[in-house]
Amino acid sequence: MRSKKGSVSSNVQDKTIIAEVHTYKRHPKYKKRYRTTKKFHIDNPESKKFEIGDMITFYETKPISKLKRWTLTKPNNEA
Repeated sequence: MRSKKGSVSSNVQDKTIIAEVHTYKRHPKYKKRYRTTKKFHIDNPESKKFEIGDMITFYETKPISKLKRWTLTKPNNEA
């Protein structure tokens, strides 16, 4: 089961959160590092409220809808 950490970029929808995950890659020829950003649609079954910029952890599940393939584990600031 894959899990990722990212920051909330949209919280407008009812049971869905959109999060951004930043990764760094290295150019094959020039060896310079550059940052890539990918957005994930995450299922939020309990409709918890998150502010933009909150760090969350989420894991991969079976497809829930057309775009949602991830489910919220917990916010990173909760124990």
